[in-house]
Amino acid sequence: MAISTSLLTLSCFLLTLSLTLVNVYSKENYYNIKKPFLNKIDSCWRGKPNWSLNRKALADCAIGFGKDAIGGKYGEIYVVNDSSDDPSNPKQGTLRYGAIQTKPLWIIFAKSMVITLENELIMNSYKTIDGRGVKVEIGNGPCITIQGVSHVIIHGIRIHDCKPSNAGLVRSSPDHVGHRHGSDGDAISIFASSNVWIDHCFLASCSDGLIDIIHASTSITISNNYFTQHDKVMLLGHNDRYTADKIMKVTIVFNRFASGLTERMPRVRFGYAHVVNNKYDEWKMYAIGGSANPTILSEGNFFIGPNDQNAKQVTKRGANGNWKNWKWRSSKDVFLNGAYFVPSGYGTCAPNYSPSQSFVAVPAYMVPAITLNAGPLTCFVGISC
Repeated sequence: MAISTSLLTLSCFLLTLSLTLVNVYSKENYYNIKKPFLNKIDSCWRGKPNWSLNRKALADCAIGFGKDAIGGKYGEIYVVNDSSDDPSNPKQGTLRYGAIQTKPLWIIFAKSMVITLENELIMNSYKTIDGRGVKVEIGNGPCITIQGVSHVIIHGIRIHDCKPSNAGLVRSSPDHVGHRHGSDGDAISIFASSNVWIDHCFLASCSDGLIDIIHASTSITISNNYFTQHDKVMLLGHNDRYTADKIMKVTIVFNRFASGLTERMPRVRFGYAHVVNNKYDEWKMYAIGGSANPTILSEGNFFIGPNDQNAKQVTKRGANGNWKNWKWRSSKDVFLNGAYFVPSGYGTCAPNYSPSQSFVAVPAYMVPAITLNAGPLTCFVGISC
């Protein structure tokens, strides 16, 4: 009798445990999972309370195609203490003065500030903009241009309400000031550049794109960012005739595509995009699109479809029937609320990372947890972020 009672008790316990696990891992509860651990980028540095004494360690934490972006790792610390802006003759202590220098610099901020640029901010090579420890906003004017340079890291800032700029003189280095024809109103424009890493930024509500990657830019990682309230989010590739974009390789990982987004998360032309472990909180038209025969691997993403029955499809191709040969794949993605992905093509479309760039995608059900802290982090000196 005692044995039977024990077996009954054990059976009841196992049944209760099973029902609990089913409930925890059901689709309805994926987005309620509490954060179990940091993603691979964040686990590289966020647990260290001395992060502010060793800021440049961040440069070793990228993954994917932008892994080798070192920014200002081998340069001095430059402190921004002045939020003003002069496009042609910037003052020392301003963001623009640091960004245009020819030597490597790791740019930080003495205090929280809102920077309204008078014209587009043209970055020079080997620069890091590091907003950790304060609240830095760039907005309500022209924003950031990364053109013809390499090794740029932008981390932990808020970029929003960017506007087109007027034609005018803009300094791009201490020795060169040139006439610019005006920018489009992108938050971040990456043009003919390589080894770029954009991490833990907030991007929203700009006149054109939030991030545009064009004119044969490559070796780029876009990670841990929070995108919201925008139409055309992210463009990879200049146009359907610009074949030089075939060299483009971009990793889009651990981002949160939040409310109020319409399309281009991303939209790809010609090049290669590894879209992995991102969370999509609905969309108005589509999530991942493209034209001109790009290769796209969607891996371990968490897609929540919109309520609009006509917009459930994750993918959109801008072409005729030839798209059936394009290599677009979904691997281990999670689809909720009717979302679905239309694959195409034959043969492998693995990212072919180098050993240092390579990483393993986490299971898609963990994505809501590891993207909880997408966007700028609240970091305090002496305490782990």
